[in-house]
Amino acid sequence: MSQILSDIFLFNPEKPLIFTRLFFWGFYLVVLLIYSGIYRRRAARNAFLFAASLFFYWKTSGLFFLILVFSTFSDYYLGNLIHRAKKLGWKKFGVIMSVVVNLFMLSYFKYAYFFVDTLNTLFNIDMEVLNHLALWSNRVAGSHFEVSAILLPVGISFYTFQTISYTVDIYRGKVDPVRHILDFGFYVSFFPQLVAGPIVRASEFIPQLYKRYSLSMQEFGFALFLILKGLFKKIFIGDYIALNFVDRVFANPTGFSGFENLTALFGYSLQVYVDFSGYTDIAIGVALLLGFRLPKNFNSPYKATSVGNFWKRWHISLSSWLKDYLYIPLGGNRKGKIMTDVNLMITMLLGGLWHGASWQFVIWGGLNGLGLIVYKQWKRISPYEKSKHWAVRFWKIANTFVFITFTRIWFRSESMEKANALIHQVLHEFNVGIIPEVVWSYRLVFAVMALGYFTHWVPERWKLNLLNAFIRTPLWAKVLIAVLMVFIIYQSWSSDLQPFIYFQF
Repeated sequence: MSQILSDIFLFNPEKPLIFTRLFFWGFYLVVLLIYSGIYRRRAARNAFLFAASLFFYWKTSGLFFLILVFSTFSDYYLGNLIHRAKKLGWKKFGVIMSVVVNLFMLSYFKYAYFFVDTLNTLFNIDMEVLNHLALWSNRVAGSHFEVSAILLPVGISFYTFQTISYTVDIYRGKVDPVRHILDFGFYVSFFPQLVAGPIVRASEFIPQLYKRYSLSMQEFGFALFLILKGLFKKIFIGDYIALNFVDRVFANPTGFSGFENLTALFGYSLQVYVDFSGYTDIAIGVALLLGFRLPKNFNSPYKATSVGNFWKRWHISLSSWLKDYLYIPLGGNRKGKIMTDVNLMITMLLGGLWHGASWQFVIWGGLNGLGLIVYKQWKRISPYEKSKHWAVRFWKIANTFVFITFTRIWFRSESMEKANALIHQVLHEFNVGIIPEVVWSYRLVFAVMALGYFTHWVPERWKLNLLNAFIRTPLWAKVLIAVLMVFIIYQSWSSDLQPFIYFQF
């Protein structure tokens, strides 16, 4: 009995709470059962979901949930200070403090090794990372935390950006502060989108805190469809091709031919999309069943006709956040063509660094920034920019997709050496003669990849027709389809369930 209680309530770093684990769906069922009895009482509803979200984060990240609690208290009171202050100076002080505190926490946990390694390389010194929080805890409480390692709290990049947008929007007069700290805690920690987004603006979510619960039968069908689609994308497609092909190649590029490296790169482009968008689909569906609407985060990004169009379709909540809270404050396009390009590049470089503390992510961000700038210049002189011909559209989509996939060499590679090794294999060790053998050996992997890309590139009306057909089916048919889909999805489970890629960010 004690073991069962430990499994339920204690944090296990080997089995974090993620959407693809059976434990999550047991947790979610309990949440729905309790929620069904209190959803009409707004204060009790919000307080309960705040508590459930803290438990979810505890089961995902252990004691790091205290950082989330600190961020909640800090930005709640700073938001109130900004709103109530009569003098502009105090308002500026409040918003600056919020940005500094949040970015300090993010920098400490995410970029300590990056900064120290960079300084050591530049100045030929030998600084070491020291976990001051662990050291303080060991001295004060007699704990035994490792002081030479700083672990990255899951989701910190997402909820720090979310709380920064809250205080900045109060300063700008776009939103009033949340009435009660429990309501604000619920907004910050809402478990469906807590650890991998989408990044939810206060102006979009806070009004929902005070609305009555509502869920139509059409929305119920839509939510269930999204959950099933997300699980299918993540497990059946993403995890399968990662475990059986992509991860093997990226772990040892020189052990595979150039053709295998190239197909693994295109396989990763598919994997990262189905993994991240699959998480978002599940998050939106789970939240909708609780009566809350989260923003769309993906819009068929590999149908983009340019790099700029891609970033309007991919991780939409982050792209719009960077635009509103970084690009525009830097000056946007208001200070001439040169400064517009400079601001674009700064935004994309910092956007790359947001994804991870390594120079590979900086290169990835810089390449995307360069792609945006080059396309801006090209579209001014391109004779095909306004053409509606299918061949022109196909060419634009293909070029954009290949370029985005090319940049993922640095996004996925574990080191610069492995990135360089992959490029070398593609350019110098392509080995055309073994292509038939490779295709046959990995025929199931390539079949799943083909299925993934086919379902992505089919016309939108096909997808809408399938969605509407599912919504119109009677409840018993929805249940039957759900059971069948779950059975099919978990048949592809060949190893322990893989964490979502964006958990590391």
